[in-house]
Amino acid sequence: MAASVAGSPVGANAAPAPDGSVAMSSNELDTATIPDLQARMAHGALTAVRLTEAYLGRIRALEPKVHSILFLDPTALGQARASDQRRRGGHVLGPLDGIPVLLKDNIDTRDRPTTAGSRALLSAQPRQDAELVRRLRQAGAVILGKTNLSEWANFRSTRSTSGWSGVGGQTNNPYVLDRNPCGSSSGSAAAIAASLAQVAIGTETDGSIVCPGGQNGIVGIKPTLGVVSGDGIVPISHFQDTAGPFGRHVVDAAITLSVLAGKDYVAPRTSLRGKRIGVWAMAGVDAGVDKVMQDTVATLRTAGATVVDVAPANQDTIGTDEFAALLTEFKHDVNGYLATRPGVPQTLADLITFNQHDPVELSKFGQEIFEQAQAAPPVTDPTYRQQRATATDLARHSIDDLIAADHLDAIVAPTNGPAWVTDYPTGDVDLIGSSTPAAVAGYPDITVPAGFAGPLPIGVSFMAGKNSDARLIALASAFERVSHARQAPTFLPTEP
Repeated sequence: MAASVAGSPVGANAAPAPDGSVAMSSNELDTATIPDLQARMAHGALTAVRLTEAYLGRIRALEPKVHSILFLDPTALGQARASDQRRRGGHVLGPLDGIPVLLKDNIDTRDRPTTAGSRALLSAQPRQDAELVRRLRQAGAVILGKTNLSEWANFRSTRSTSGWSGVGGQTNNPYVLDRNPCGSSSGSAAAIAASLAQVAIGTETDGSIVCPGGQNGIVGIKPTLGVVSGDGIVPISHFQDTAGPFGRHVVDAAITLSVLAGKDYVAPRTSLRGKRIGVWAMAGVDAGVDKVMQDTVATLRTAGATVVDVAPANQDTIGTDEFAALLTEFKHDVNGYLATRPGVPQTLADLITFNQHDPVELSKFGQEIFEQAQAAPPVTDPTYRQQRATATDLARHSIDDLIAADHLDAIVAPTNGPAWVTDYPTGDVDLIGSSTPAAVAGYPDITVPAGFAGPLPIGVSFMAGKNSDARLIALASAFERVSHARQAPTFLPTEP
């Protein structure tokens, strides 16, 4: 489905500059950081309007290939003009003032629909912005639009295909278009990889920021649980859900997280020298990933870090108890969210019925997880409570014990394997992923580009204990500087 603004094509209301030019070239959009852009605007070489027009032009050119955006905001250029006016008056609101941002469409916006990718939520939009959107507006960011996602944050079917929703259709991986972008923040990650905005916001319960970040060759930060407000976000579980930023550069993601959290996460320049890094290699599953991890270890050692082999414990038990707990939490939390949205189905049971009668929703895969969640016990159930307690406790120990035993600054692991071919009968084929320990523990996890398997990006994840976000951002930034791993996508139709 083509993205739209009130039914018009993407970018239809983006007027060209008076001389017919756009603000920046495609290469400049890909490589420029937020500090670069702010410096250009401060010197009068760029305006927020020209920057916004450049991104809208890029969307017009590339969105038909990527299918990452559901709705554009028709006020985007007006927001940019207001930013330019503030700058002329000497009242810049901060580093995000005038910077175009995309939002995953499970984040409430008062003036645009919020659908979680589901046609069931198209009929009524939220009454107010999510708290994180309020913070972005207060910081002067240009809200460019809403991105596609794996419907219901990939918590509807056991055989789902990431990047597909009933509202937006299928998002494609910008590196190889018939490959999958991973999920559930598929559109947010693919759009940033394709340089359709400077930064984007995704959400994660388990892997939904870091997997699409890694698979689309960009930076994604899943912060410590509670660092970013979850108010106004379509939920799976308040025990694990968090929003977080995507960027092509660590500094951009850190600046955006700082605005979302109200705390400075832009770390001073640091080095890997003298740091102790645990490496969870997951060797033997994929030869391409093995090569990237070998290169990553070599890069860390060359930069002066000490590398220690590690393997977090109890991963099978954590995963089993996590899923059972999420079923109960989803039913409880989504029913609570739906009650804030008059005019849409009001319960999970209503959503199941809606999907059964809709011609699109069950056309690619089913709703087995919805049905399991509807049958799950309530949040007062002792078995559920034990499952949640066990999963969270084991996940925290699986990271904390390794950090303490080897005096580690962080654990590094492959974020993803090579992107699989999008295929609805088969569904997702993600054989490698390291997100679960940090996700279930509520700990931070940052993915950074690390290399390629053929034309397909592979990321590595930096994780550590609670509230270690700033330290991990500094380490990820140091790794980014010495690895030089990211390359812009070339939109191959299929792998050669």
